[in-house]
Amino acid sequence: MTSHGNARLAGDYTAAGFASRIGWGASPALVVVDAALAYSEPASPLYLAGAEAALDAMADLVVAARAGGRPVVFTTVRLEARGWEARYFVAKVPALRVFEPANPLSGWPARLSPETSDRVVVKHFASAFFGTDLASGLTASGVDTVVVAGFSTSGCVRATALDALQHGFRPMVVEQAVADRDPGPHEANLFDLDAKYADVVSLAEAVEHLGARR
Repeated sequence: MTSHGNARLAGDYTAAGFASRIGWGASPALVVVDAALAYSEPASPLYLAGAEAALDAMADLVVAARAGGRPVVFTTVRLEARGWEARYFVAKVPALRVFEPANPLSGWPARLSPETSDRVVVKHFASAFFGTDLASGLTASGVDTVVVAGFSTSGCVRATALDALQHGFRPMVVEQAVADRDPGPHEANLFDLDAKYADVVSLAEAVEHLGARR
């Protein structure tokens, strides 16, 4: 169990049979969820608290995964004009229009962008797995553990971690490498993920596992 939430709540969950550890498998991959300027530029309507520190942690994970020869996957959101691919998602969150063509906020931060050896998955909804070939690609690569980093904790990170579990992978959410709009949803979702759907792990632990050569 992580430190998220108070001791009484953590104790209650543990006593009820939550928060066991899934543990690492032998073949991890890194999935960096929506590390876009839309979430890290203060002028953006989607700007997240703690985005800069999280980007630094994501960069550390990418370096480790590449050094260890592990698959690195970046997800990006692409919506056509009027957002027809995700009409009701955009109706619910109109700020998602920053991911329409030609908007510079949909681009990558300078210090965290894909290389030719990395995989880029284009998605239209929260989960990196929904409507994409991510699950089949990871399975074909022999991956058993999905290390999840990115934006945002309560949205796309959570959805991706949950779907990783539901596709038969071991989800590891890196605490320092995720961020949200407000500390409240951020902490609550880390607690809930760790209790039910994933292992919330430290940056140091994730770097060690990703950097270990095959």
